Amino acid sequence: MNAAFEASLSEAIGKDRLEQALEGLSQPASVSVRLNPSKKEGVHLPILDGAVPVPWSEHGFLLKERPVFTLHPLFHSGVYYVQDSSAMFVGEAVRSKLPMLHGLDRPVRVLDLCAAPGGKTTDLAASLRTEFGDGFVLVANEVMHNRATILADNVGRWGDPNVIVTSADPKAFARLEGFFDLIVADVPCSGEGMFRKDEEAVAQWSPDTVALCASRQRRIVADVWPALRSEGIFVYSTCTFNREENDVNTRWICDELGAENIGVPDEYDGLIRTSEGCSLVPGFVPGEGQFCSAMKKTCGPDSMCVKPLKIKPDALQSMVQKFFEIPVCTRQKGDMIVAVPAVIAAEAGLVASALPVIASGCAVGQLKGKDLVPDEDLALCTALRKGAFATASVDKPTALAFLHKDPIVLTDAPKSIVMLLYKGVPLGFVKNLGNRTNNLHPQSRRIRMEIK
Repeated sequence: MNAAFEASLSEAIGKDRLEQALEGLSQPASVSVRLNPSKKEGVHLPILDGAVPVPWSEHGFLLKERPVFTLHPLFHSGVYYVQDSSAMFVGEAVRSKLPMLHGLDRPVRVLDLCAAPGGKTTDLAASLRTEFGDGFVLVANEVMHNRATILADNVGRWGDPNVIVTSADPKAFARLEGFFDLIVADVPCSGEGMFRKDEEAVAQWSPDTVALCASRQRRIVADVWPALRSEGIFVYSTCTFNREENDVNTRWICDELGAENIGVPDEYDGLIRTSEGCSLVPGFVPGEGQFCSAMKKTCGPDSMCVKPLKIKPDALQSMVQKFFEIPVCTRQKGDMIVAVPAVIAAEAGLVASALPVIASGCAVGQLKGKDLVPDEDLALCTALRKGAFATASVDKPTALAFLHKDPIVLTDAPKSIVMLLYKGVPLGFVKNLGNRTNNLHPQSRRIRMEIK
């Protein structure tokens, strides 16, 4: 192990804990998943047999072994998300602060600043929906466009229409001054929590790398800080352990930007309380490791006012509304029809006017003449109206063939657009022609590995 890293870790967690932490870092990584509360009811997941609950996540479970998730149709349906158990602690830190956001006369506005690939975004979406119902908007941002595309795919699978995916530099959010009530920043870091996955990273670790990361983290936070309203909540996290990127930066945010440390839950076994937050370290808790702190902004602009958007019914609106259980507003993005929940339409419009939006609400489909070719995200959307499409239940081999974009045949289904169900959960669409089907699964999401 890198001697300089050992010295840094000892300073961060205490010399008496060092040996146990180093032993933990030498062990194989654990495997965990988090269920989607909007899709999990009545679904049996064999991978949960013998699983152990994650203490700080109601829907999180540590698995006995790592399955081949790609060959699980319910993974593609968004019934669960594969996420490190210690990373789930950020969601718990957020949940502990959500009661502070009740009483607003508008949707709660949340930003997940460094969101790819989507673990914390999907956790936030589930927690916000539990706490506020339809009354929230979650902006999930990723500055790297290729990673933002992956984020949008994972958000689409999760199926919550109140999420907007953007791809912007943190400084661009200053255009939305005072807009957000809560910002989560899981900032890029030196990645000490990833050492079990990358031995070369251990050898390359240096104090200079830590200093560079800490400086970049301060820039990121300072750039996005104007977008948080006064009295808004800021949750800061890293997957590293050193003081410079964690406690020192948290204290810098409070002292230099104007915030009060309001603490995070620390009652769970194995958590290491630090001067400014909590550290989750292998050897003491399962998972790769995480640091988390929470602050309340003490200065800056009041909440930005946004006028509610009135729905103007038209032919497109009438056609799309029949697919949803909630009121939606429609727009076209190129040849794609998009539906946004009416309750957040004003906020979504403002975000779109200020930032590059990758995905918003639910992609409904494309018009081909007078016919609508539905997008897979419509099938996976939790706001889809029951009975909106004809359905056909399929077994696992057929589900995997569909996801592989192989030809499938539905002998008993109507000749129309048919939504496939696997274990009662929507999987996607085909156009059934009787003796064959047109597979509407997106090429970009197809399973590329051998399935037989």
